[in-house]
Amino acid sequence: MPYLGERMYSCRAVPFDWAHTHLIIVSGSGPNLCGHAVVNAGQHYFHIDGLNEYPWHFSEPGYRRYLLENQKRELRRVPVKLTDIEGAQRKMEELSARRWRWLVLPHNCATYAEEIFAAGGVPYTTTFNCPVGGWN
Repeated sequence: MPYLGERMYSCRAVPFDWAHTHLIIVSGSGPNLCGHAVVNAGQHYFHIDGLNEYPWHFSEPGYRRYLLENQKRELRRVPVKLTDIEGAQRKMEELSARRWRWLVLPHNCATYAEEIFAAGGVPYTTTFNCPVGGWN
């Protein structure tokens, strides 16, 4: 099975570098033409992948491995200027403690990123919850 990262059940009070946050869009897999959203905070990357799974986490070398083993490429990297860093950290801790149920368009990798950014004070929304479709 290709590398998806390490399971993230808790942040363990690790303060991520939210001052250097990005939304990263990588190419999709299989029939997914929308692409896949990954949240980046400094040297840490987070994403959700699976039907009812806990989030995944990887470091910079893990991100490169993820791209290689999943035959993905980075399509876009958008800086995100959070105004509530503590809010983003709290939301990450909350999301890490529970499974994320993937429901195709209404609850997917893009809405995972949206929740983190909204808690950080940035109300990003996707077009049709499809990351390649654009961010408003």
